[in-house]
Amino acid sequence: MQLDNTVAIVTGGAGGIGAAVAKALVGKGSRVVLTDLDASALETVAASIDQDSAGSVATLAGDASSTDHMEAAIARAESRFGPVDLYFANAGIGGAPGLFASDDEWAQVVDVNLMAHIRAARRLVPEWVDRGSGYFVSTASAAGLLTQLGSATYSVTKHAAVGFAEWLNVTYGDRGVRASCLCPMGVDTKLLRPDDAPTDTGALLMQRAVETAGRVLTTDEVAGVVIDALDDERFLILPHPEVLEMYRHKGADYDRWLRGMRRYQAGLEESLTY
Repeated sequence: MQLDNTVAIVTGGAGGIGAAVAKALVGKGSRVVLTDLDASALETVAASIDQDSAGSVATLAGDASSTDHMEAAIARAESRFGPVDLYFANAGIGGAPGLFASDDEWAQVVDVNLMAHIRAARRLVPEWVDRGSGYFVSTASAAGLLTQLGSATYSVTKHAAVGFAEWLNVTYGDRGVRASCLCPMGVDTKLLRPDDAPTDTGALLMQRAVETAGRVLTTDEVAGVVIDALDDERFLILPHPEVLEMYRHKGADYDRWLRGMRRYQAGLEESLTY
């Protein structure tokens, strides 16, 4: 997809991958509406991007899983820049680790990591079909192709996000609507490395698993891979290419892969006791 003169919405844009993708999009000639819960950080990111490309970024603070907020973000994009061409469902949360996350904790993670994607697509895809073009980009995770040690909520919702993006691609790909899914491993963001170091065993296991599975990338590195993938309209966006080989091993012998993951988990758990 040619990005010059396109209009994009990026959720979770106050930092991390969202901020880096927004900067990269503007560098390619896009105009972007950034949304996030953190209004102050959102304005800081927008001001930084505006230094090089004045007037290319608008912001709207709010909850990406809220239909009202999503509608307001689309309205802001249309009034400032024009019809929305790309939607980056990037906002995400880790959720409570382990089996005993409460129903409320499950509901929150499902809402942000999955339903936010569905609500945005429900709103935008019919317009894109009528127009004959549009692009939906889901930020999932390598956890959506493999799994996430330590966090059931994160792993399950990221699998669901991959599945929904795949369904969009299959269902609407021949009607002008593109859908891609970003599935990185470790990225140097606050989701992986929060300001307050985790103390819960499950959260520590999750962090250690990600940091030891492969190189932790910068957000700019990830954004560069995203832009390249959009140019090629690739479905799977893999900043860590080794994820594809891991996925192939998983599919080739599922039981062997599960045994290997149990061994990997046991080794990590042992390391946490020292």
